[in-house]
Amino acid sequence: MKITTKQLVLTALFLAIGILLPMVFHSFGISGLVFLPMHIPVLLCGLVCGWSLGGIVGLVLPFISLLLTARPPLYPVGISMALELASYGIVAGLLYKGKKSNIFVALIGAMLAGRLVMGIANVALLGLSNETLSAFISGAFVTALPGIILQLVLIPAIVLGLEKAKLI
Repeated sequence: MKITTKQLVLTALFLAIGILLPMVFHSFGISGLVFLPMHIPVLLCGLVCGWSLGGIVGLVLPFISLLLTARPPLYPVGISMALELASYGIVAGLLYKGKKSNIFVALIGAMLAGRLVMGIANVALLGLSNETLSAFISGAFVTALPGIILQLVLIPAIVLGLEKAKLI
């Protein structure tokens, strides 16, 4: 796969947004666990720049954010989040092929795959117990419901706008 200069610039932009957006949310006291601000640029990167760049951004974003902002904590959140976000970027990029595919299928597929990977990572890092499973389901689906809705509304609008403006 050949990576264009435009893709590299967009990837860097999504990486920067992935660092800044959570900072903005946290500065207003808005929980990242609820609105998932780091997920949005990773999903966008996978959709716009493809699976490989989306996966790379997802994998490195939590670690770069940790170095620059001390968030998220490395263990276990940062590690499981890196694997989850990498899955988002990869699956979104694999399922979305521009206007000829359904962006909602790509988004929902990526969200489910990422949460599955996060669940597996948490089991590997923390062990399996009824508390761990209950906390995972609650955090991944119930607490994060506003963020999931935000992603399903905001991301297709952004991608459509970028396509209409012929920026992608």
